[in-house]
Amino acid sequence: MNWNAIFLMIACFYGFLSVAMGAFAAHGLKNVLEPQALGWIQTASHYQMIHAVLIIAIGLFSVSRAGDLAVASSLTTVMALFVAGVFFFSGSLYLMALTNQRFLGAITPIGGTLFLIGWVWLFVLVFKINK
Repeated sequence: MNWNAIFLMIACFYGFLSVAMGAFAAHGLKNVLEPQALGWIQTASHYQMIHAVLIIAIGLFSVSRAGDLAVASSLTTVMALFVAGVFFFSGSLYLMALTNQRFLGAITPIGGTLFLIGWVWLFVLVFKINK
């Protein structure tokens, strides 16, 4: 199995988890968690879904560029950055909301930084492809 397929499967899992966590928070945890913690789950779920859909789009586009190894490799890097970004950003917010361990908030910016790097990397790649 290649990295493209692995990242596509991870993105499908992220999409599923985003919906599940959003629904769980809205229906199962609304009377249990503080409003701030519910907000963290909502933010995590939102960013996770955006990046899950983006990883799928990039993965599908990557298939069409498989002959261009440099582009395919760069697209794989972007997907890896987004996968790691979701793990650190959304994962830390979910854990912080569910455990009330505020120190986990220090991990969240790592994920945000990975998102930003991924977006810049994608911008540069699109610019190079269309130059």
